[in-house]
Amino acid sequence: MQDVVIYTTRFCPYCIRAKQLLDGKGVRYREIAVDNKPGLRAEMAAKAGRRSVPQIWVGEIHVGGCDDLMALEGGGKLDVLLKSAG
Repeated sequence: MQDVVIYTTRFCPYCIRAKQLLDGKGVRYREIAVDNKPGLRAEMAAKAGRRSVPQIWVGEIHVGGCDDLMALEGGGKLDVLLKSAG
């Protein structure tokens, strides 16, 4: 299974929803909280090209945000991505 990284903030409902989906699938992920950490948020924005949270990566693939993650799940593509060789 691929390494999953998710940049979040504490009270973001989209972050919570994305983590709930991953938790429900038993996916282990590394959460990077960017609350009050402008350096980490800048790092995330430079990598993602977006400042909004969550920003999610599966291996080297930038999935995007919560809506993007949910779209992958709805299309049956998230499990394939998670299982793909990295």
